[in-house]
Amino acid sequence: MTWTSAFGRGCGVILQAIVNGLALTRISPNVLTFVGLLINTAAAIFFGLANSHNYVRFFLYAGLVIIGAGIFDMVDGRVARQTDQVTVFGAFFDSVIDRYSDVVLFFGLLVFYARGNRFFYVVLAGFVMVTSLMVSYTRARSEALIGSCKVGFMERPERVVLIILGALFERWGAMAPALWVLAVLSTITVIHRISYTYTMAKGLALDAPATPAPASSVEPVPIRPAASPGPVSNTASVTADQREFISAPTAPRA
Repeated sequence: MTWTSAFGRGCGVILQAIVNGLALTRISPNVLTFVGLLINTAAAIFFGLANSHNYVRFFLYAGLVIIGAGIFDMVDGRVARQTDQVTVFGAFFDSVIDRYSDVVLFFGLLVFYARGNRFFYVVLAGFVMVTSLMVSYTRARSEALIGSCKVGFMERPERVVLIILGALFERWGAMAPALWVLAVLSTITVIHRISYTYTMAKGLALDAPATPAPASSVEPVPIRPAASPGPVSNTASVTADQREFISAPTAPRA
């Protein structure tokens, strides 16, 4: 066993102990999800309150708070499964709250750069905020159309890890490179998912059977000229239904 696998196993044991304790309380997983959003909001406040004098300390606080929020993000689904509280609405609620958690962190960074008159990084933080939403939206929209879209690298866990690293090591200016990595890789992920969906959707369109053109309900029947003189018909054409009715044998009368 390597030291990394041992570390992962130890973290798994600690995480399962937290899940077991929360399961005993019968707390709703939706409450845990919402608490995670509140904790991320506190981290965003630390980002927003930072200035040129205290930003190292406040970013460190924010990074530690985000780690705490991540614990709630990891345990809510496990608690739901362990307490048999898995619902469709719970999955929907968790996805929506995750989007809010992403946005609020980048919003805090945007406020920090705006207060420091760093316009370029205000734009960069706003761009990363948009691309982080688009990464999630492209997957959700694609899976509604083609069933599965698990391509791309920059998922939410990777985004959170980069923000944590940038916050914890801001003493050495780590947040700016983290935002650049987020901007580039998130954009690549969005383009990858668009390309994948285009390819899969085109294949579905080619495999779909062609829909036959609807047949007309009225079919005109040409009238052949009579072989011998006779009474002139005042009907130019007759429908298929009428022709069938005319050709049917007449029932004998009683």
